[in-house]
Amino acid sequence: MARNIYLVTNRTHIDKASFPVIDAHNHLWGNWQVDRVIKTMDEVGVASYCDVTGNVMIEFGGGGYRIKPGDMAGFLENCSLKYPDRFYCFTMSGFAHPADEPLFTDHRRFVDECILTLNDHVRQGAKGLKILKELGLHYRDSSGELINCDDDRLAPIWEEAGRLKIPVLIHQADPSGFFEPVNRENEHYESLIKFPSWSFSDPKFPRKIDLLKRRDDLVKKHPDTTFILPHFANYAENINYVSDFLDECPNAYIDFSARLDELGRQPYSAREFFIRHQNRIIFGSDMPANIDSSAEMYRTYFRFLETYDESFYSPDYDGTFERARWPICGIGLPKEVLKKIYFENIIKIIPSLGSVNNFTLK
Repeated sequence: MARNIYLVTNRTHIDKASFPVIDAHNHLWGNWQVDRVIKTMDEVGVASYCDVTGNVMIEFGGGGYRIKPGDMAGFLENCSLKYPDRFYCFTMSGFAHPADEPLFTDHRRFVDECILTLNDHVRQGAKGLKILKELGLHYRDSSGELINCDDDRLAPIWEEAGRLKIPVLIHQADPSGFFEPVNRENEHYESLIKFPSWSFSDPKFPRKIDLLKRRDDLVKKHPDTTFILPHFANYAENINYVSDFLDECPNAYIDFSARLDELGRQPYSAREFFIRHQNRIIFGSDMPANIDSSAEMYRTYFRFLETYDESFYSPDYDGTFERARWPICGIGLPKEVLKKIYFENIIKIIPSLGSVNNFTLK
């Protein structure tokens, strides 16, 4: 039942972030409404935008999506050539594959072709390799066995990324509620009703902690490869776990895309974490930048990072403000920390991003 709220709080209005921002985790999904994205970026001060699935087409429907191989030529034509320096992309290489089909029948051939494609896409300008959560949850081999991210058959791909000096952005697991029964006691109930394919409560799926442990093992097995772990390493409900992991694995970075809700309800711990690990955190939103609420979405991220405002609401996973699970609070980070998170850390990983058209990154 809706209630009137009588709390009076400060509201800090932020038009643009304190520094130019590189949104290092987002998607265009092969839908080229780039003019609308640029309008949002200019309005809020986003200097550059990463389409982490630059060679993928996505069809939405039925409470989820279907992956289809795309062509990097579309990204190059509609984004990087049309708007120099404002867009860059990652590639999924051979992992741009429908989730309901075997990922491979011959793993050696798959790995060889994946590496060839990866090299070709890097030559064309791709800045990293993106792995969606389908690896570990859906992808199977020709015998029907689930393929885990730390499967030794895939190891040459991660090693090649290290040789090419490009990061691997790998999504493993999801909010903890996505692995629990879908009922009103689940704090993500409304999200799971809206997007039923996001539920992994069925015993056929691995448990969240198993997915995270396999991912952690993968990062440790390949110390010469840089890994970016999105969504606060997909364990924003357990800040201490992520902190300990970063201490143990110097080749790992995180972004906090689509996790303001989790972090903003534990602002003291989140602030301490962001300051302690300020050199290992990258800005990303993973929310649409081409819809009416996109500017407000970005400004809510900036408000969370830059202010001590209390009891405000974060955007939903799809970038809208139609509903909220709980209010959040800002963490008021120092300027020197904000600068690292907004752009310096991703440039450390991808030095070629250091010059952005119409923005001075210094």
